Amino acid sequence: YKRQAHAHAAPGAGSGPVDRSIARYLARTLPAGPGGPGGTVVAARGGDLVHCAGFGLADRAAGTPADCDTVYDVMSVTKQFTAAAVLKLETQGRLRVTDRIGRFLGPVPRDKRRITLHQLLTHTAGLTEGLGDDYDPVSRGELVDGVLKSRLRSAPGTEFHYSNAGYSLLAAVIEKASGRSYERYLSANLFAPAGMTRTGYVLPDFDRDRGRDRIAVEYDGDGRARGRPLDHPWAADGPYWNLRGNGGMLSTGRDMFRWHRALSGALVLPPRAKRKLFRPYVGIPGGQERYGYGWGFLCTGDGRIAWHNGGNDWSFASFARTLRDGTMVYWTTNQAYQRGKWNLEEREFELLRGIADRARDDD
Repeated sequence: YKRQAHAHAAPGAGSGPVDRSIARYLARTLPAGPGGPGGTVVAARGGDLVHCAGFGLADRAAGTPADCDTVYDVMSVTKQFTAAAVLKLETQGRLRVTDRIGRFLGPVPRDKRRITLHQLLTHTAGLTEGLGDDYDPVSRGELVDGVLKSRLRSAPGTEFHYSNAGYSLLAAVIEKASGRSYERYLSANLFAPAGMTRTGYVLPDFDRDRGRDRIAVEYDGDGRARGRPLDHPWAADGPYWNLRGNGGMLSTGRDMFRWHRALSGALVLPPRAKRKLFRPYVGIPGGQERYGYGWGFLCTGDGRIAWHNGGNDWSFASFARTLRDGTMVYWTTNQAYQRGKWNLEEREFELLRGIADRARDDD
């Protein structure tokens, strides 16, 4: 192979390195033309950011191009932040993943008294998937009460059932154990040490210097604008509790690289905690994937990949780290599919593999 050339954009907001091989691959792979998707693609080789650039438009009405610093809802990729926060609290001696939820959320009904934080983290608590729409005005107390009263899908610890509600319970545990709000705890203990200045619900000042315009508008399968995440009903301190802890975090491609870099060292978690974070604990039914704490795991020819995606009715994101060599890929789009024409969600792993192969090829 010939060594790839890396063309760098001029310094400034939104600029990032552009790997020409990745750019050519995306140009021939992604849907193009009017009405095509917008998004951002990030690739790293170890601690080196090799590609961080947008494609298409973040806001079609304003003609705003997507770039490295466009802000998106990362959706269920949020779960890895929640999991890391639980492990951070364990390193601080404020909880143990073997703790039962009654220590923080009691009193707990008899059928749920044996549920542990480990089971919430691994989706093996047997809880319902969710309690309603992401934007229903549900408080922490209402969320906890509703989940504890809900019918179990299986006995705790026996089966894998993906549960957004379980991760919202973890957000409540984080607040109880830390004495701080979920976002403030993550901001101080994860995002700030990692240098992530544009990640959060409301603590980053997205209204400053027209910062809200940096947030991508989302589009449905017919190409109709559905607004920005902050245009939907939120509480004063972030999304309501059907979404808090399991999704809804806002971030940029550049910050997701910083998160990867922090996880590669000891900026946010010591080695023992990271071994827990990246351990595959349970099988996911219907495939070869396994699940750990806020991460799924795939075995490939390049080694074990830690991965998670997120989606709503409009956007989609996927984040993957090859644990053996430190290759990282994050890609997100503000329109996941065009009805009857194209579907990026169905091409998730094709895109991850194609981008990773080109990021890895440095000679």
